[in-house]
Amino acid sequence: MNLVFFFIVIVAFGFGGVHQILWNPANGDPSPMAALSKAMVESAGGAVDLAIGLVGVMTLFLGLMKVAEAGGMLTLLARLIRPLMVRLFPDVPPDHPAMGAMILNLSANALGLGNAATPFGIRAMQELDTLNPERGTATDAMALFLAINTSSVTLLPTGVIALRAAAGSADPAGILPTTLFATAGSTLVAILAAKGLARLFGSPKNPPLDSEEEAEARDPGTAEVLPSPPPFPAWVSWTALGGLLGFVPLTVLYGKAVSPWILPLLMAGFLTFGVIRKVPVYEVFVEGAKEGFQVAIRIIPYLVAILVAVGIFRASGAMDAVVGWIGGFTGKIGLPARALPMALMRPLSGSGAFAILASTIQDPAIGPDSYVGYLVSTFQGSTETTFYVVAVYFGAVSVKRMRYTLAAALCADAAGILFAVLACSWLFG
Repeated sequence: MNLVFFFIVIVAFGFGGVHQILWNPANGDPSPMAALSKAMVESAGGAVDLAIGLVGVMTLFLGLMKVAEAGGMLTLLARLIRPLMVRLFPDVPPDHPAMGAMILNLSANALGLGNAATPFGIRAMQELDTLNPERGTATDAMALFLAINTSSVTLLPTGVIALRAAAGSADPAGILPTTLFATAGSTLVAILAAKGLARLFGSPKNPPLDSEEEAEARDPGTAEVLPSPPPFPAWVSWTALGGLLGFVPLTVLYGKAVSPWILPLLMAGFLTFGVIRKVPVYEVFVEGAKEGFQVAIRIIPYLVAILVAVGIFRASGAMDAVVGWIGGFTGKIGLPARALPMALMRPLSGSGAFAILASTIQDPAIGPDSYVGYLVSTFQGSTETTFYVVAVYFGAVSVKRMRYTLAAALCADAAGILFAVLACSWLFG
């Protein structure tokens, strides 16, 4: 991210400097360097305005998520998808603590609960490492778990919906159909890539399990782990999974008709779920909503840095040059050049990608409800910060030899971009 930020600023300065040298004051236009200075100040102010406008929407969604979490929605989802997890991870015993932690991690990710998902994911890696016959080397189960994580299994991209609403979108939840389609495609590719690469690389069979004493000695705290939740009957789980898969094409075909109902249904549904589960919905909602302000304030420095860089990049004329050069190639496959920075940044930096998304949909020439606006929003909602996830999760268990993990994860990233383009071209192209 350091190099990306520096590169954008230096290129913008170089373009502005060349235009300043060639500038003809007789035309009456402001000088190129003056335009850069103005863009810096306006972009910095716009970043703060955007973050303040985001506070209300973020508090709403985080409050609703807290109600769902307090009502046990994560546990219900975990029980539903356990039969699938057993088949995906045959090397992990069904009752091993790693299975429960993985299920809770993926369930939290599906609901957009990033803060809750990360601790579950780290615990899952720690427990998977107890099944590892070669310390410091990723197992097949670790690689598949990371690949699925980086494919961004997302049913509810709350953060992106909130940002679109703050940017003035007439249909902030309109990306749900495209996000569902893209994340389903990227997850399928992640599984196929990880399974296929596992066969090429080979792996030891029946790895030894650590005893509870060995696990505690090697990593204190891992002996007391989250239990694997009891599953529903198999027919219930497979019916629910089949219904979810069937919902994906329906959202793509009828997304425009369904999307206006989504936000009101979410609020009514989550609160009703909380009441049924005897959750004090008002108190829990307020408790979760308190985090909204903190989140919005925390992203201001990232927004200022990237929005200023992107603002002067556009004001210098460098953006127009890049669009003119690359747009002709990528535009033929439904990926406009203005969406390319988002596609390239997303695997590298979550905060950087979020700031680029904000800059793109706030651009009056683009807006949140244009094709490019929907496309970059879908990128954010259906892809993940691959390098960050790999570094954090593998770092938690001191894995240095990743084997094919990064290749499988990048395949999932590429698939997410491709499926996002297909879905947005179908609905909004």
